[in-house]
Amino acid sequence: MKNFELKGIELNVSRETAFAFIADAEKLPQWTNAFASVTAGRAVMRTPDGEVSIDLAVEASPGHGTVDWRMTFADGSVATAFSRVVEIDRDRCVFGIVLTPPPLALEQIEGTLESQSQALEKELRKLKKSLESHG
Repeated sequence: MKNFELKGIELNVSRETAFAFIADAEKLPQWTNAFASVTAGRAVMRTPDGEVSIDLAVEASPGHGTVDWRMTFADGSVATAFSRVVEIDRDRCVFGIVLTPPPLALEQIEGTLESQSQALEKELRKLKKSLESHG
């Protein structure tokens, strides 16, 4: 079983623009398929069986360019994702994200790490389009 998945994408916007957008948890529904809504430390995730409410903690460090997400489910299981925005030059950056294997409950909700990785590739393209058309 694979222990992680690393994905990244080049964004043609400044690191600051990308970081501000990515670190804003309430913007997750704009570029991810998994989140239906996010408000004040809570989120609603879309699943094949309907929507599930979770606790969502976001740790963001502008100085380091890191944005990490911790999702806690009703049964106490926790899923995490770790990311970083790295400047290439004034108007370009790279956004990289590390997915770790989901807890059993999340695997049942979202699927395996491999299927999450495939979904993430689409979400990164959506993020790029959103940032570059509005950034």
